[in-house]
Amino acid sequence: LTQPVTPDLLVSPSSQDGDLGSECPEDRGNWTGRLDFLLSCIGYCVGLGNVWRFPYRAYTNGGGAFLVPYFIMLAICGIPIFFMELSLGQFSSLGPLAVWKISPLFKGVGMGTILIVSLVAIYYNMIIAYVLFYLFASLTSDLPWQHCGNWWNTDLCLDHHVIKTGNNSLPVNISNTVSPSEEYWSRYVLHIQGSSGIGDPGRIRWNLCLCLLLSWTIVYLCILKGVKSSGKVVYFTATFPYLILVMLLIRGVTLEGAWKGIQFYLTPQFDHLLSSKVWIEAALQIFYSLGVGFGGLLTFASYNTFHQNIYRDTFIVTLGNAITSILAGFAIFSVLGYMSQELGVPVNQVAKAGPGLAFVVYPQAMTMLPLSPFWSFLFFFMLLTLGLDSQFAFMETIVTAVTDEFPYYLRPKKASFSAVICIALFLMGLILTTEGGMYWLVLLDDYSAGFGLMVVVITTCLVVTRVYGMKRFCRDIHMMLGFKPGPYFRACWMVLSPATMMALLVYNIVKYQPSEYGNYRFPTWAEVLGILMGVLSCLMIPMGMLVAVLQEEGTLWEVGVQQASRPAMDWGPSLEENRSGMYVASLAGSQSPKPLMVHMRKYGGITSYENTAIEVDREMEEEDEEESM
Repeated sequence: LTQPVTPDLLVSPSSQDGDLGSECPEDRGNWTGRLDFLLSCIGYCVGLGNVWRFPYRAYTNGGGAFLVPYFIMLAICGIPIFFMELSLGQFSSLGPLAVWKISPLFKGVGMGTILIVSLVAIYYNMIIAYVLFYLFASLTSDLPWQHCGNWWNTDLCLDHHVIKTGNNSLPVNISNTVSPSEEYWSRYVLHIQGSSGIGDPGRIRWNLCLCLLLSWTIVYLCILKGVKSSGKVVYFTATFPYLILVMLLIRGVTLEGAWKGIQFYLTPQFDHLLSSKVWIEAALQIFYSLGVGFGGLLTFASYNTFHQNIYRDTFIVTLGNAITSILAGFAIFSVLGYMSQELGVPVNQVAKAGPGLAFVVYPQAMTMLPLSPFWSFLFFFMLLTLGLDSQFAFMETIVTAVTDEFPYYLRPKKASFSAVICIALFLMGLILTTEGGMYWLVLLDDYSAGFGLMVVVITTCLVVTRVYGMKRFCRDIHMMLGFKPGPYFRACWMVLSPATMMALLVYNIVKYQPSEYGNYRFPTWAEVLGILMGVLSCLMIPMGMLVAVLQEEGTLWEVGVQQASRPAMDWGPSLEENRSGMYVASLAGSQSPKPLMVHMRKYGGITSYENTAIEVDREMEEEDEEESM
């Protein structure tokens, strides 16, 4: 008896032997451990901002009352956009550039993302270099910023030990004095007195340059093998900060005067909730803390298996990030309360945000503790681990985005390409190691990820829900996770999230304030340069549109714009066994009128996920019937 012959119509041509296999690009790879993805996301989101921005934002915007708008904005803006980014990355297994096969007309959004991330990576690693500098400086018996009398100190320097041990009957006026830690930071580490402003960078500080080189070397070694290596490093860098944070918290709350600081941090002032500024500040904190729009979440999710439960992971990471911020506030303000009592000044006079907290106030507080070098080393080691895994994400985003665009050429040489990127960004960051480098860092910090990032996120949200279509996007998630997103997610994606981010964008433009560092005001040309940095990432979107339309044949609107806005033919899950339902028809060379039959014939029985695919096919047929009627 002859074997039954399967008609060619029911066989996917991609299953036939041929020369196509030799032309396939090298495999992207996946996470090697079950917790790699979750810990990488936690490490990426929980960064320096949780320690040096959230506590300060909380106490200046109503203390404990700030938590109300904070968690509301987390629900409206944070969680939905976070889940959307993870879904796009996991469904397509593509980086921030190639993922725009979903709508090639908007590929400029991906280019804008890469520009923003590159600028942020340059100055973020400089902050890590400062942390390394302080980390090495802590390896002494006496901290170098503990006393006055060093060559970098001025006559304004006042040692807090003098205040404490001096004659208490004579009040000391500290309003016109400078702490030893502040002069150590500005006059020794930065040597900012050698620069007259942003236009006069001065000489390179070689000790900072070496620290920057070391930080780039550490980053490169950790991303050398992509997610296979960085996924293992985060087991340490994402968990160890929590151990140190708990140690600092326990030490902080046992200090005299600690509760004074905590009370200052958490005392609710509900009248602040009537101010729009407080709600905007809460949304900004959520927006930047979770790292949405930078492409890191999308990149990490692209290395997941197709059915990874990112719905659960979304809530673990976003809520864990919020709890970490609150916990860090206790650790910081307990020490600031002790410090204010030691100096005899109110807490609001010692509280600062950003680099001022990390490199001036907290190091000064460390000098007041027994075993001060030990606590200082722990604090800066915590900052190092917090900063590194965020930097891993930035670098992985850039490398993955470009290698996914040119998989045949760059994937086999990913390690070499990563080295080229690291060297290029190191050379661009050399200006930050000069005596006037802090002015450039402030400029980059203020403008690189400002309104440009918001435009990118708003555009992404609108394209996915309105151009690609909410029904289609929910159907993709259904195919991937086995269930559709509920009304909460759909309402946020369609209305609440884009509306909130547009309000943020308008607020940022209306309330625009020129950059400044201390008493230094930036010149007009520096402001223009900063604004151009933000505008350039926005301009990538219309430039990308123009390129996409010109690549299409036909008239501008009828064919060009409409065709370029539709998903590319090969859009969908990257692995053949995951391309069920409508996506089987888009496999290379597929001719089958019944895509699901081909899929089932090739891969065997019906799994629970293929059951979902049958439902998806049925829904599509019903929708087609409704449209034809």
